[in-house]
Amino acid sequence: MSVRNHLTGLDAPSLRGLKTVDATVSAVEPLDHNRTDEVQRAAARALDACDRDDWVERPEDEPPEVDWDRVGELLDRDPEAVDAGIPLDVLGTLRERYVRPYPSLLRISLDTEESITFAAGQYVSIRFHDIPRVYSVASSPNADEIELCVRLVPGGRLTPEFFQYLEPGDEVTVRGPFGEFTLEEPSGRDVAMLATGTGVAPLRSMIDYCFETGMDEVDGEQRDVWLFLGAGWEDDLAYRDHFRTLDDEHGNFHFVPTLSREQYLTDWTGETAYVQQTFAKYLDDSLVAVDEDDAIVPYLDSEVEHDVDARIDPGNVEVYACGVNAMVYSLTDVLERVGVPDDLVDAEGYG
Repeated sequence: MSVRNHLTGLDAPSLRGLKTVDATVSAVEPLDHNRTDEVQRAAARALDACDRDDWVERPEDEPPEVDWDRVGELLDRDPEAVDAGIPLDVLGTLRERYVRPYPSLLRISLDTEESITFAAGQYVSIRFHDIPRVYSVASSPNADEIELCVRLVPGGRLTPEFFQYLEPGDEVTVRGPFGEFTLEEPSGRDVAMLATGTGVAPLRSMIDYCFETGMDEVDGEQRDVWLFLGAGWEDDLAYRDHFRTLDDEHGNFHFVPTLSREQYLTDWTGETAYVQQTFAKYLDDSLVAVDEDDAIVPYLDSEVEHDVDARIDPGNVEVYACGVNAMVYSLTDVLERVGVPDDLVDAEGYG
């Protein structure tokens, strides 16, 4: 089962015969939130619980202020020398979120002077400040504008330019499209899509196009369309409100987010496992034959957290996956073990 590699900006100039057009930036909007106050409150609670309340200042009518320098010194010590009961994992995770730049996730819309015809799932090269980089298109081919979903990469070649300088009205160059990560012709099979982070961008394009064109129905029969999206924090789920609306509007669309860190800030009770493990929980386990000591068995036997009656037949589902290589390669291993045919899997990895 092969995984297609997403091209980088360094690969794009070597491509020939691609359309190049000018475009105007029409929108630059954060998709994540500034959660500094939430993080401070959560860290204060953790420090209070281990009798480190003197590391927190509490201005009247203001959120608490944590002494992050002292927290950092604690985290940098040898764990064996740390007093028992101090939640290092919680404090480390919260500090990581506290120092994260805001925004770190952008929605960028581009109004091209000439239309670029692309298939759902493809990507384009964007040139800004004379720096080219490739990004999957997050909008449907039917949309009036091209939309990108961009994660800040500190020290990256182009994303810091986007986050610091890009504004509506700026001019960029768009080249493309390219890529072979696209939808198959409609079949009677269900569809499962899995992504981490901004890997959801091409899947969002596919999902919107699928429902716009009726590809979710074949010969009068609806087929289930699943989206499993993994992230650390809830506001890292790009287009989460859009997917939840689709879930409400279409009985055959199932949005299953899984968050590994959100419980540090809120009372999140949804899925928390890796996206490939979460996918396994929604399989029809009566149709899966694996060894009883297989690492996937506990997930096959687990109760699901998303309220949906449907289950996935591993022998009758098309799978599309996009995200960091670690997830994509782990997923393809899981798919092979649970019986999803190789020719029904299309995967694209990066990083």
